[in-house]
Amino acid sequence: MLDKSLPYLNIIMKRKAGMSIPYSLLPNEFSFTLYRDGDEVKWAEIETSVGEFQYVDEAINYFRNEYLTYPDEIRERVIFIKDSAGQYIATITAWWNYTQDRRNPSIHWLAVKPEYQGLGLSKPLVYKCLEVLLKTEGDNEVYLHTQTWSYKAIGLYLKTGFELLKTESFGTYLNDFDKAETILRDRLKDLF
Repeated sequence: MLDKSLPYLNIIMKRKAGMSIPYSLLPNEFSFTLYRDGDEVKWAEIETSVGEFQYVDEAINYFRNEYLTYPDEIRERVIFIKDSAGQYIATITAWWNYTQDRRNPSIHWLAVKPEYQGLGLSKPLVYKCLEVLLKTEGDNEVYLHTQTWSYKAIGLYLKTGFELLKTESFGTYLNDFDKAETILRDRLKDLF
């Protein structure tokens, strides 16, 4: 869940090209699946459950505007985890952002429904996303934008090879590292 008691500050992270992608097993009762037509509702439900959107309809509209305009791309880039009953319980997107004319591979929208958090799903999800980016974008630096509200995810990203960028950015994102550093040091003591 997002910690909205903190100030919202933009954080930019990068994983260097050429780094290996460790294999990380999902627990047996879970499996990966890729987007199929209509899965934007499942995506929206997951993202709303973690507080990224207030309403499912708002999340559906976002998905339609940002991703459904690329129907072939979403079928190989929007990743879900399902439980043994077939419920969609987590998601991540292997996407890109343009920085002027440069296309930057990037991770979008990691989310695990609250009742499934703490079960070891996020790390395999990040690694699966990195595998998809390697396949679709080649061996390049991978960026992501996050925020102080997601400091637990920042800890996960650090453990999966991403580094915090102090000034650099990508796409149109701001980088508020200078304002966020104290908050991150306080919340992620063992990683700084």
